[in-house]
Formats: sequence, structure tokens, C-alpha cells
Amino acid sequence: MRGTPAVSRPVLFLDVDGPLIPFGAAGGYLAYEDDEGRGAPGGAALADGGHPLLSRADPALGPRLAALPCELVWATTWMDDANLSLSPRLGLPELKVVDWAGPDHEDGRGETHWKTPGLVAWAAGRAFVWVDDEITAADRVWVRAHHPGPALLYRVDARVGLREADFPVLDAWLREHGTRPSARPEELGGR
Repeated sequence: MRGTPAVSRPVLFLDVDGPLIPFGAAGGYLAYEDDEGRGAPGGAALADGGHPLLSRADPALGPRLAALPCELVWATTWMDDANLSLSPRLGLPELKVVDWAGPDHEDGRGETHWKTPGLVAWAAGRAFVWVDDEITAADRVWVRAHHPGPALLYRVDARVGLREADFPVLDAWLREHGTRPSARPEELGGR
């Protein structure tokens, strides 16, 4: 007998390099201090030995991300280092981290980003947003073909990162898809 499908919060998969730490622009970047007043003007290494580009991460993004109606999950090669270095800087709690099996260039996914299959598997039918600077049309096609739930693949320009104008778009999509029933694991072939 089937019950009512569970309603679960959508997932927001968040990359670090590009969306939170912009890079690649011809000009310089703002350097933000953390809560202890530490910064790295000009991209110099932090006094505590942290990542030299952490000062590019705007601490104001943390409260904006935390206010979104979703489960935030790190989807970055930083892995647990994102929780150690970036979460405190942004005022975020420790987040779940997608554990990458590693890129497999023999898996027949063509031009699809190596993260895409892992994110779809992690979402397990739940609605999700993926914020990254490397999303392409091939990823959108792959997700449509392999993910039974709604998904928003939100490409961010790595030169500027997440901006204030991005948050209303993300918030509206998450609110629209946050009340839909999630797919049940047995309907997805298990997890």
C-alpha cells in the first residue's frame, strides 16, 4: 500500500570556486575581512595559513544562502575543507558534502561535467538547484534525462560570483519546488 509521498526540502548544491570565490577577471577583487578582522588584501596568503583567495568570499553571502528554503550542500572539490575554511567565514553551519567518486572519463557521459551524475544520484529524486560556474547545455540535457524531479542548473559567472540579483531567482525557484512530493527511493530503483 502506498502512502502519501514525503515532502522534502529541495537541495542547493553549492560550488566554491567561481560562485563564492570569484576568479579570472582582468581587474582586481574586493578583499573582505572575516569576523576576526583577518583579510588577505591582494590575494596574499592568510596569516593562519588558509587559502589565499578566501578573502574574495563575501561574508554577506552566508546569511543570504542560509535564508534560502533548502538544504545547503557543498558540491566542490574542496570537500570537507569547505566546512573548515569557508563555513565559519560565511557564518554557515557545517554542511553536508557530496563525496565525489572522482571523475571517470570512460562513463559515456560525453561533454557532461564530471559532477553531474554524482549530484543527480545524491539528490535521489529530490528537487535541486546546482550553483556552479562550469554548467553547460550538456549538463542540462543529462539531468533532464536522468533525474525524475525538478532541477535548476544555475550557472554563475566565475569572474563575479554570486550576486544579490541571483538570490530572488534562487529563492523563487526553491519556494515553487519546495512543496512538491519527492520521488520515493523505490520509484527510483533504490539508493
